[in-house]
Amino acid sequence: MDVGAAEFARCLPSLRDRVGRAAFLGLDMEFTGLHSVFPQNNQPSLFDSPAERYQKVRQSVQRFTITQLGLAIFSEENSNKYVVHSYNFFLFPSTLGVMDAEFTLSASSIQFLSHYGFDYNKFLKDGIPYMNELQEKILSQRLLQGSWEVCSALNMNVVKKAIDEVTCWIAAAKEGDSIILQDLSGMKQDSQMLDVQLVLRQALPNVWTEPLGADEVMVKKVSPQHRRLLESSSHDSCQKELILTSARGFTNLFQIIVKAKKPLVGHNMLMDLCHLHDKFYNPLPESYEEFKKNIHHLFPVLIDTKTVTKSIWKNYQFPRVSNLLEVYEVLCSDLNPMDPSCPVIALASDSVRYAEKAAPHEAAYDAFLCGSVLLKSAHLLLCSLTDDAAKANSSFSQYLTMLAEYLNKVNVIRGGVSSINFSGEDASCQYPPPLVVCVRGWPRLDERQIYQELQPLCRFDIRRLSENQFILLSNRFKHVIRVLRDYKNHPKLQISVYRHWRHSPHVNCLLKVSGIVALWSLLAFVLGASPSRSP
Repeated sequence: MDVGAAEFARCLPSLRDRVGRAAFLGLDMEFTGLHSVFPQNNQPSLFDSPAERYQKVRQSVQRFTITQLGLAIFSEENSNKYVVHSYNFFLFPSTLGVMDAEFTLSASSIQFLSHYGFDYNKFLKDGIPYMNELQEKILSQRLLQGSWEVCSALNMNVVKKAIDEVTCWIAAAKEGDSIILQDLSGMKQDSQMLDVQLVLRQALPNVWTEPLGADEVMVKKVSPQHRRLLESSSHDSCQKELILTSARGFTNLFQIIVKAKKPLVGHNMLMDLCHLHDKFYNPLPESYEEFKKNIHHLFPVLIDTKTVTKSIWKNYQFPRVSNLLEVYEVLCSDLNPMDPSCPVIALASDSVRYAEKAAPHEAAYDAFLCGSVLLKSAHLLLCSLTDDAAKANSSFSQYLTMLAEYLNKVNVIRGGVSSINFSGEDASCQYPPPLVVCVRGWPRLDERQIYQELQPLCRFDIRRLSENQFILLSNRFKHVIRVLRDYKNHPKLQISVYRHWRHSPHVNCLLKVSGIVALWSLLAFVLGASPSRSP
C-alpha cells in the first residue's frame, strides 16, 4: 500500500493499532544514494574497523536522504499463521518555516530506482515530511518566539500572493467580515497552509485564519480582544502542538515504533539504522560507541536476515545467492521441501499485489521479503533441533529462541568484522592472512594499478605500506592461494604472506635505529676498553 502526505494522517491511527499488535516488523529503505564519493576512499573496505566503517556510513547518510521507507507489519494470527500489512511511505524533508534540507542525488542510484519503476513525482510532490529531535527543538523555539519566517521558495510565493490579497481587502473590511483565499498555487502540503496562516497572523494583528479544505484559507477581521480569545481556543489549527505534530509527519510513526519495542527485521540493515537515527531521532554522533548505545536503546531486538542466512546457508545444499529476492525464492522453491508445519504467511488485502507479482527494490515489498525470509529461516533452525510436535505448535517466541545467537548482530558488507553487535562487543572474524606486494622495477605504481593487475584473477582490497610495498586483503582463501601461486615468479611483483616483524615499516625503522644504537654502543665500548700506555 502506497502512503504519501495526503493519506498519512488518516492512516496513522490504524498503523498505531497494527504496530501495537504486531509480532515483529520488517523494514527496508530506498535512498538518493548509498556511498558518498567525497571524501575519497569512502567505499567499503576489508581494512575498515567497525568504527571506521561507521564513519564512512555516517558521511554518506549526512549527504543522502530517504526516498521511500517500507514497513511490513507481521501479526501472528495463531501458532502457524502470520498476516502481513506492507506499506510504502514516500518521504520528503519538512520545509515548514525556516526548515530546509540539503541532500545529494547519486546518478547511479537514481538510474537504478528508475529502472525498477520508482515514482519520483510521488517522492517530490507528496512525500511525507519528517524531522529529528534537534530540528523539532529549533522549530518549537521559533513558535514560542513568534518569529515566523518562510524559507521555501514555493511557500514564499504562496504566502506573498496571500498577503497581497488580504492587504487589499482589509483596508475596506469591517470587523467580522471574512474573505476566502482560493486557488493558492502549489498549496498541497500542510506546511504551506501553516506558513500562510502564521505569516498572516504575525503581520496583521487584527485578522484570524482558519483552513478550509485542502487548499483554501478563511481570513476574518477581528478585534484584538477577540483575537486573544481565539488564540486560547483548543480548536485553533495553529496551536504549537498541532503544528509540531504536522511538522513531525512520519516521525510520529517512528516514535510509535520505538515505543512498541517490537523486533525489527532488515537485510544488510546498517545503512537503514543510521538513517533512522539521523532523520527521525537525532543527528548521528561522532562516537561509534554512542551510536551503538542509542540504536540499542531505540530498538532492543534487531534481526538482520543477511547475518542469519549467511550462517545457515552453510548447512544446506542451497545455491549461492546474491540478493534478498534470490534468498526468498530459494527458501520458497523445491530446494527447500515444504514442511507441513512451516508457518503460513498471508498478505492482507491492502498488500495482496505482492502475492501476484514480485516488485524488487520497492521498499514495502523488500520489507515483506525480510520478514518472510526470517520466518522461513527460523523454521529451518527449529526443524533441525526439535521434534515434530514442537514444530507443529511453533510460535514467534520459539523462533526468537532459535535465533538467539544472531540477535542484534547487523551484517557488515566487506569490512574488518563480519557484523556489528549492538548489544555487546564486536567479534573479530577469521579472514585469510594478508599478503604483501614488493614492487621492483615498476616506478610510480599505485593502488589502482595493482587492483587492475590482479582484477582478472580475484578481488583484493589494497593499501600502501611504503614506497614500494602494498598490503592486500581478501575474504576468500582460494583468492589468496591463487595469487601466491600465479605470481610466484613474477619479475616485478613479489607477493608473499605478510609478516609483521618482517614487513612493517615501524618494525623495520625500529630495527634500524636499534642496530645503529647497538653499533655505536659497541664502538664506544671497544674504544673505551683500549689499554692506556704507561708513562
